[in-house]
Amino acid sequence: MTSLRTKLLVLVCAVAVLAAVATASVLHAAARSDRRDVARPGGPAVAAGRVTLTDKRRIAFRNMAWGPHRDELTTVAADSPTGARTASGIKCLRFYAASGTGVCLQTVHGAVQDSYRATILDAHLRERAHYAVPGIPSRARVSPSGRLAAWTVFVGGDSYAGTNFSTRAAILDTRTGKLTPTLEGFAIRKDGHRYRSADVNFWGITFAADDRHFYATLATKGRTYLVRGDLRTRTLTMLRTNVECPSLSPDGSRIAYKRRDEGLPADAPWRLHVLDLRTLEDHPLAETRSVDDQVVWQNDTTLTYALPGDYGADLYTVSADGGGAPHRLLTAAVSPAYL
Repeated sequence: MTSLRTKLLVLVCAVAVLAAVATASVLHAAARSDRRDVARPGGPAVAAGRVTLTDKRRIAFRNMAWGPHRDELTTVAADSPTGARTASGIKCLRFYAASGTGVCLQTVHGAVQDSYRATILDAHLRERAHYAVPGIPSRARVSPSGRLAAWTVFVGGDSYAGTNFSTRAAILDTRTGKLTPTLEGFAIRKDGHRYRSADVNFWGITFAADDRHFYATLATKGRTYLVRGDLRTRTLTMLRTNVECPSLSPDGSRIAYKRRDEGLPADAPWRLHVLDLRTLEDHPLAETRSVDDQVVWQNDTTLTYALPGDYGADLYTVSADGGGAPHRLLTAAVSPAYL
């Protein structure tokens, strides 16, 4: 009897301890969530308001400032980037927009686990369509006309991926609804010959102005390549090695990208470069820090990109000609688009 009573007492104590731990965990999570919703002193001013993708001379981005509008699609005046921000209420992990079309890569919170989707927005941020994506969002782009949207996600579990993850790059025709969920079905040409390999990965799509051609990164056998894609012929042509996350200039003549330069540390290996597509010659930019981002062209002469900051990320600008010095444009911001 004494042994049974002791066992019951131990069981009751164990249940009580587990309940206390669970309660503490819930309270800690709730407190942390509450802290996220409180604006911190010294941070940028953010307020809810009307946001459209046709607001001229504004920058749209994911707001990273702590407070009730963290992670929301937000805009600020391009000529006064340190001024008050207007938050839309729509949360995006990655975002881009052009000509009144936006692509917002979002988390869909589930009872057991989260999933992700790509949401296409019109100029007034109304949802036009959404598409489930198979992994964690990484990159997003819209063609200059607003017709084509692209996104890249990280995917786990491919048997050929030595790092246990790979990428999927998708292209959507927003006018017809035709989705190309992966570029792996395109024919690849290298040095004039068909290239085949089970380990190809693609990411970082950037569009030309004709809504037919695009550029992207292809990775295979431990190397990366700049490829030029053709949606009509479903072909990809390798142009240059050691190119990641390309971004085509507004005039279509240059590619800004990140390159793995020799001598840099393994955890910070990239240096920003600009490549002339006619000559395939390139030059490094004045930014000497490692940039793990797909840069955005503010115009034909200036680039914008993200670097780690106190709120998670800040946006910087640098000249595309290799001169000048980097300049911090926005604190607590990522995924910019110039409207």
